[in-house]
Amino acid sequence: MSTVLGFDTATDDVAVAVVHDGEPLYEAQLGVGEQGGPRHTTGLLGEVEGAVAAAGGWEAIGRIAVGVGPGSFTGIRVGIASAKALGLSRTLPVAGVCTLDALAAGIGEVAGERDRLAVNDARRGEIFVALYSAAGERLWEPLACRPEVLAERIATLERPTLCAGSGAVRFRQQLASRSVEIPDGSDPAHRVAARHVCALAAMGSGEGPGAVDPIYLRPPDAERWRERGTVKKAG
Repeated sequence: MSTVLGFDTATDDVAVAVVHDGEPLYEAQLGVGEQGGPRHTTGLLGEVEGAVAAAGGWEAIGRIAVGVGPGSFTGIRVGIASAKALGLSRTLPVAGVCTLDALAAGIGEVAGERDRLAVNDARRGEIFVALYSAAGERLWEPLACRPEVLAERIATLERPTLCAGSGAVRFRQQLASRSVEIPDGSDPAHRVAARHVCALAAMGSGEGPGAVDPIYLRPPDAERWRERGTVKKAG
């Protein structure tokens, strides 16, 4: 299982990679399309095919890794469904990786001895966030909150911290402080790289497709609108 195919579609990007013994053989990161929307459904499988070809074919793949969120509800579903289908068709183990863990691994490449604060845009004026030590250990479990709530928690941090992710870029003014640095918006640390999804999955045992569970942290928009409609009718 030394060769891992990994991808993440929990953010606006489609991130795909294949890694052999820790070395990337193929890596791609597709941003939004011409219409401004994510290319989860149109770009993922094509990049997977390219990654598998770079590895030498499906017989070379030992495991599939997929980002399970938190992030876009639709994006998470696309990624997990694709990973399960590929795992079943190719009889390969599938491992789920927290998207914030993968983001933090990328932040760690430039953070040095600083802690890592992974912050992705959750829309609706909220963010998904988790804090990690310089060694990569989770210090805060993933949560969804408003940026002002995170700003209050940042004020309690005692160690220098590097903060990155789409949420850090969007809410830079609220989150930047004396102890927290946010790189320039074009810095690669703000985007999930699939090589980190592969690396984190390779550290685990890997399980069957049925064991890959999404991390949503909050109900999808459709459910929230249904609840609002129910409340209005009851009123």
